[in-house]
Amino acid sequence: MRCGATGPSLAHVDPYGEALHAAVVAALPGWVERCVSVRVAGTVPGPVAAAAREAGVRAAAEVGERLRVLLETDVDAQRTNPLSILRGAVRHPTSVLEAAGVAPVERDRVALAMFPDDVYDLSPATWRDVDESLHEPGLVWGAWKAHVHLSRRRAPGRGGTTGGT
Repeated sequence: MRCGATGPSLAHVDPYGEALHAAVVAALPGWVERCVSVRVAGTVPGPVAAAAREAGVRAAAEVGERLRVLLETDVDAQRTNPLSILRGAVRHPTSVLEAAGVAPVERDRVALAMFPDDVYDLSPATWRDVDESLHEPGLVWGAWKAHVHLSRRRAPGRGGTTGGT
């Protein structure tokens, strides 16, 4: 993403991170709306649908900013990952569902332990759980990060190996 109508520049971000950022920001509003729709019994009332749309826009802005900061951070200094940041967006559909009076869902003990605040069991396990369009950029970015990290460790003078196996 470059400066202009599409958002802030990611001048310090590799092209794979740039693609991931753009895909996440584009997918989040629809994901928030789908989360609300899945948990509301029957047809989503107009005011709830409007609140979900607004929450989706807020989620895209908030997560997009947090993701941009992570992606601008050198790979060796990153202390979290993009999917973890994306999971933080769960609070947006959760707030809409709570305001609409939707009852929390029953969750297993693993879900309770891993995501205690996710009372509607919405936390994505994979990129595809948010949107199919995130699968490839998420995997490509992860492969790129692993490549950069390993290349640095294998560079002469870094204590790694310099040749094949």
